[in-house]
Amino acid sequence: MSVINKAKETMTAKERVWRTFHHEKTDRVTIGYETNPAVHARVAQALGIPDGDMEQVYQAFGVDYRAVGAPYIGPQLFPSKPDRNVDLLEGCYMRWVPNKDGGYWDFCDFPLQDADDEMIASYPVPNPDDFDYDAVGAQLERYKDFAVHVGSPGVPDIINANGRIMGMEDVLCHLLTENEAALHFFDRRLQMQLTVLERTLEKYKGKIDFLWLGEDLGTQHTPLISLDLYRRVLKPRHQKFVDLAKAYDIPVQIHTCGSSSWVYEDFIEMGVTGVDTLQPEATNMSPRYLKDTFGGRLTFRGCISTAGPLAYGTAEETVQQVKSTLDIMMPGGGYHFAPTHQIQDNTPTENVLAMYQAVHNYGVY
Repeated sequence: MSVINKAKETMTAKERVWRTFHHEKTDRVTIGYETNPAVHARVAQALGIPDGDMEQVYQAFGVDYRAVGAPYIGPQLFPSKPDRNVDLLEGCYMRWVPNKDGGYWDFCDFPLQDADDEMIASYPVPNPDDFDYDAVGAQLERYKDFAVHVGSPGVPDIINANGRIMGMEDVLCHLLTENEAALHFFDRRLQMQLTVLERTLEKYKGKIDFLWLGEDLGTQHTPLISLDLYRRVLKPRHQKFVDLAKAYDIPVQIHTCGSSSWVYEDFIEMGVTGVDTLQPEATNMSPRYLKDTFGGRLTFRGCISTAGPLAYGTAEETVQQVKSTLDIMMPGGGYHFAPTHQIQDNTPTENVLAMYQAVHNYGVY
């Protein structure tokens, strides 16, 4: 059984996260953890944690925050299909694709691909009344010793989430042409998400620590869309979510995969607090570039690549990447330690353990 020797702590998780979002000194960097199920099972086993219990792994690694949210309890809006999983809120379908490490659920059977305006207009969106807001109270009690957030990298996620429903090509074409039926559908989904978030924040005012959003905006090398298109179509819609966080006086962090720093000046102008994922191999996303260009104006979460030494190197190389990233990101505060995405199934277990031991060794102020 492996044991992570955690750094000495002089702050609560809530205080540590709050101070990080405000660029204030902490006892150590905040810590996050996301992983695919197969590698998570191996990590939990190595830690001696039965049944892959996520909460126990969080505590073993010193993860500082937890997600809370109102579960959907309404009617099933989308039909089931043989050999498919269907998302209850989106209606997107997934099929199991095996590989040597186990497998993954891949999106398929896009229900609105090549759909006409009438089909798009009639596609169901969950009713905000069909969520169990009372359930959040029990979640908050369970996680009272940690920082908690609402939202996720999948909210509002206009491009990626709707791509799961109608295919990426259709989404990008609809955005570029500003197709009225498609934009109205996007807005129906966004209004549902906003309403659920607002009701949660209002019911538990003062108990939620930050809002987490997401929008994938880059390939590995270039923007996914133009800055003009972002400002014309996406930015006003994102602003509503940022304004919601402002109304409840909580920080807002947004997940952006790929080469996304081209939009960060707009994020700052909008009132975004921090950015997440930060794939260091993508164009203009290295820790040094981000720190030199946006340090003190945005907080950063991520930068430990899931496609670098963590997956393909040794434990020693993983430790070196962690240390070099911390050396750049820690000065001046504002850094949340985390992988750039879910840790992938081809990642050696010993590298994951080395990664989290390294942050406790070198992530202390």
